[in-house]
Amino acid sequence: MHFLKLPAALTATLAITGCSGPADSASDSDTPANQPQLIGTGILQLADGASAGTIELLRSGNAITAQITANGLSEGKHGFHLHTTGACDAPDFKSAGGHLNPGGATHGKLSEGGSHLGDLPNLEVAADGTATATIALEGEADQIVPSIFDADGTATVIHAGPDDYRSDPAGDAGARVACAVISAS
Repeated sequence: MHFLKLPAALTATLAITGCSGPADSASDSDTPANQPQLIGTGILQLADGASAGTIELLRSGNAITAQITANGLSEGKHGFHLHTTGACDAPDFKSAGGHLNPGGATHGKLSEGGSHLGDLPNLEVAADGTATATIALEGEADQIVPSIFDADGTATVIHAGPDDYRSDPAGDAGARVACAVISAS
């Protein structure tokens, strides 16, 4: 066997480089600081107490996104809103209060006064009773977060029928069929 003799400095450099592995190819966009941060969660429940899915609130920079996964619902469109109080007392979930409306706006994207923070798009439920959706909340995180995580909290409510996006104050979406208290993560 024949070995080359290398200067000590070169040997040390090669040893250090060999131990460090390949160069870091991750871009700044792959860093945890730029990944959505989970800021809130809730477990949806039906009037009989059965689990009906989850809601997660995610923050990415100054944007808030709501991700919902629901089950056990009737097929079709269902009104879906953020409500003013973090309470979900069955069977009617009226303890959740009205829609979250910190700016005092009218209800619905089709109303002349525009919509408010609690207004979300209808949730489309498949024939098997399931639905998933990702919704960007209107406004900036620095204003949204304090409204959601205020002293009495916030709930998300799914209604029996579709929201018409204009009837004030609640979109004529019918009874409340599922509810989740949103807790800070």
